[in-house]
Amino acid sequence: MSYVDEVLAQVAAKNAHEPEFIQAVTEVLESLRMVIEKNEDTYRRNALLERLTTPERCILFRVPWVDDKGQVQVNNGYRVQFNSAIGPYKGGLRLHPSVNLSVIKFLGFEQTFKNSLTGLPIGGGKGGSDFDPKGKSDREVMAFCQSFMTELYKYIGADTDVPAGDIGVGAREIGYLFGQYKRIRSVYEGVLTGKGLSYGGSLARTQATGYGLLYLTDELLRCNGRSLKGMTVAVSGAGNVATYAIEKAWQLGAKPVTCSDSSGWVYDPDGIDVATLIDVKQVRRARLTEYVSARPNAVYHQGKGVWSTKCDVALPCATQNELVLDDAEMLAANGCIAVVEGANMPTTLDATKFLQTHGVLFCPGKAANAGGVATSALEMSQNSQRLSWTFDEVDAKLKTIMVNIFHNLDDAAREYGMEGNYVAGANIAGFKKVADAMNAQGIV
Repeated sequence: MSYVDEVLAQVAAKNAHEPEFIQAVTEVLESLRMVIEKNEDTYRRNALLERLTTPERCILFRVPWVDDKGQVQVNNGYRVQFNSAIGPYKGGLRLHPSVNLSVIKFLGFEQTFKNSLTGLPIGGGKGGSDFDPKGKSDREVMAFCQSFMTELYKYIGADTDVPAGDIGVGAREIGYLFGQYKRIRSVYEGVLTGKGLSYGGSLARTQATGYGLLYLTDELLRCNGRSLKGMTVAVSGAGNVATYAIEKAWQLGAKPVTCSDSSGWVYDPDGIDVATLIDVKQVRRARLTEYVSARPNAVYHQGKGVWSTKCDVALPCATQNELVLDDAEMLAANGCIAVVEGANMPTTLDATKFLQTHGVLFCPGKAANAGGVATSALEMSQNSQRLSWTFDEVDAKLKTIMVNIFHNLDDAAREYGMEGNYVAGANIAGFKKVADAMNAQGIV
């Protein structure tokens, strides 16, 4: 049995009740077979893959808080510090009912390679809770965040572990978390990124993941003899990633026509209006049914179905495993030429393989949505220097990072005879840097 197969069997056995984590590890290691086989004896002797697929630390804790009716509620809190070979742990906090240890481990594992791809000195981590901020008052969200940080603060720090936002964690939540950390520790440091501009945040951070997604998509198409200008784009999600992917798509000459939330999706033949979307989702925190009230030509569809829309480019920006095999078949049949992931692992393995074997350009989230964490690292740099860069300065650095990410994964794929396989290229480029650092630092 090959070393890869041995480790995959071990991961499946040890994490039998963690399907998302097993899926992520399988996708990565399968695409690394050729690289690992060239160094199999060394990697096996040093148990490199066993260490790579085992988090350095998993923290699980309870989060008690009091709701507006005076009732005590209890949620699970998580922080998985996966790999610090190339820098302090870096990765978001997700607040969503679907959060469990499997989801957080998969996200932390993916984050390790994503952060490596940025070329910046940051390791991989992830955290969150099964708390749902939807429908909660500001006071309830603050109560939860303060309780969450009262435990989390023991394990994080500007040079140890620097969390950020993710699904369910925006400016409001980051503010409450930072305030509690500062209160407990009595230090003012860049322990969280995604902060408000008045207390150490970076311009362009809110837009970074969505903008970065489009910068990479534009470069991907350009290097394959295409242009984003004039293309129809289907987008899922309605959070920061989707919203600013839509905004940047307009700026680059494309026409984004869809967005979605957990209840349903919208098709707007005139193109999604960013101002209306921001008002509905960020200002009023309402459902997408409110979007069509303001846009008479738009149509709201309940449930799933966003990928049935005829489009040239599809950008899944919602959550994991949202684009399944049937969706991939519909996209290909409708002439979609590229699927680029804005969320973390939004495409199932069978859907990914279908797209790759049917001529659809496919780029994974660990590369395509790295703009958020890259700009978080830029925020860390600004905090360390007590400086604040302009929006244009940050945006220019972001674009350079995303263009470099694409060329690094493209070069890695070509080096191993897998031209056009951007999943393999991303995994190889991210893996080699982490593996070299791990080997250099000994058996730790």
